Amino acid sequence: MEKTRILIVDDEAVFTRMVKLNLEQTGLYEVREENRALRALPSAREFKPHLVLLDVIMPGMDGGELAASLQADFALRKTPIIFLTATVSPHEAKSGGFNSGGFLFLAKPVALKDLILCIETQVKPPEKPPGGK
Repeated sequence: MEKTRILIVDDEAVFTRMVKLNLEQTGLYEVREENRALRALPSAREFKPHLVLLDVIMPGMDGGELAASLQADFALRKTPIIFLTATVSPHEAKSGGFNSGGFLFLAKPVALKDLILCIETQVKPPEKPPGGK
């Protein structure tokens, strides 16, 4: 069965590594980390993620600029984006994510169960092949 591909873009390598390990441990996700925002668009074009987890404040290019670049790319324009950021309080993000400008925002740190729930609301699981189990 194909796993859901997730690209996580955040300048904090320890954070991206933790999220990657936790999501991949479920067996449902294949996660790629990108710790430099300026490299995220080429990485997304190559990886073809089903969803992007994106920090807001990063050096070189902020999350809003990167989201606009992803949406301007023909192949990536429909890829859901969830912002993971410390700029939103846990209270604001309490009910499955704070929605602003059409994007969901989750507060850092985020509980794994809350992150997975939010991912599942944005991405349909990959379909099983015909006759597959």
